[in-house]
Amino acid sequence: MADSDQSPVFQIQRVYLKDLSLEQPNSPQILLEQQQPQVDINLALAAEGVTDGIYEVSVTATVTTKVGDRTLFLVEAKQAGIFEIRHLPNDQLQGVVSVVCPQIIYPYLRAIVSDVCTRAGFPPIMLTEVNFQAMFEAQQAQAAQPGNGNGSSSGIITSAT
Repeated sequence: MADSDQSPVFQIQRVYLKDLSLEQPNSPQILLEQQQPQVDINLALAAEGVTDGIYEVSVTATVTTKVGDRTLFLVEAKQAGIFEIRHLPNDQLQGVVSVVCPQIIYPYLRAIVSDVCTRAGFPPIMLTEVNFQAMFEAQQAQAAQPGNGNGSSSGIITSAT
């Protein structure tokens, strides 16, 4: 391919588990509890430029399971991917990084969280499907509202150092 070719490029370079943590701070005593635990799940999305046309996108799931006010277990997993994305207008680039890349990464994250819970001796936690398109559109709508923000541009991509 010649350097003058400006055709859009999207390629998955690598998908990998970037970080994983499991904590059971109140075991073994809390394992004897008969109460139904409360499960709280939070997701976070991050992206940054690694080098020209190369981006790392990550999705982090934090699963906190409590019995009363005591933690039964806490799982935090960050699944990431490296993507080559070139020759796209910025508005399309933001959509690819905020929607397409997380959709590729997320199934791996769901499997990791379920597997870690099972290996820790608990029933699997199945993360629900996520509509990254709706999340992206909500973020864009919120950023477009007057008075929102601090003067900085909205977007998920941060520049490479």
